[in-house]
Amino acid sequence: MRKVILPVVIALFMFASCVSAPRYGVRDGVERIGIISAMSNEMKLLLDNADIDHVDRVGGFEFNVGKLKGKDVVIVKAGVGKVLSAAAAATLANNYRVVYAIFTGIAGGVGDKTNVLDVVVASELVQHDYGTMTRNEGFIWWPTENADDNGFYQCDYKLADIACESATEIMGSSRVFRGRIATGDQFIASESYVRELQDKFDALACEMEGAAVASVCKQYNIPIVVIRCMSDKADGLARESISNMGDIAADNSSRIVMRMLDKM
Repeated sequence: MRKVILPVVIALFMFASCVSAPRYGVRDGVERIGIISAMSNEMKLLLDNADIDHVDRVGGFEFNVGKLKGKDVVIVKAGVGKVLSAAAAATLANNYRVVYAIFTGIAGGVGDKTNVLDVVVASELVQHDYGTMTRNEGFIWWPTENADDNGFYQCDYKLADIACESATEIMGSSRVFRGRIATGDQFIASESYVRELQDKFDALACEMEGAAVASVCKQYNIPIVVIRCMSDKADGLARESISNMGDIAADNSSRIVMRMLDKM
């Protein structure tokens, strides 16, 4: 009799575990705002002002779970580049009930419009380095597969409105822009390539994570906005400019996020 009962008990236990398992592995069921940055300095001010209840370590990422400006949040540093940022966004979506996503950080200004410490709130994003390298025609850009027909990822319009309003209150209207941000796995420090990004995509800023995170959020139906404060002009002086202005730009972007939370 024991030989019969034991397999039945094990089967019932496994069935109950499957039934009770939360969708997407949600850890606590609390609706949270997910805040993602690439680097430590981009999230330092947020963590300094947050009431962090605990830190979950999943897939090599640290998810800081708690409250910021009275809102339930989970804050994560993704790392630099499209692969790490997409992995962090997917892990975030699979482990928490994320109702909105905000990416905050620094970027390089593209073209004549944006200067150092200006802010760009993304209306849409594009992966500028996705395509084919040909023998005779050089690089030919392709729209990414899960983007819209024109190859762009749209940010949530209402979130972008709140971000622009918040940025204007923090920085002043003359320093706030709304438009396209170009994402690629290169640190851009080239005047000629900046001009290409401007001419080909009408981009206002370039960085290394935003479109990848927007791609994941689209897959999970999570509204997203990307906020970038310019640390440099993506030209030959980019690295020197980041050394001098990167932390200031990162803090400005974080202040905008906190003002957004006051309004949400």
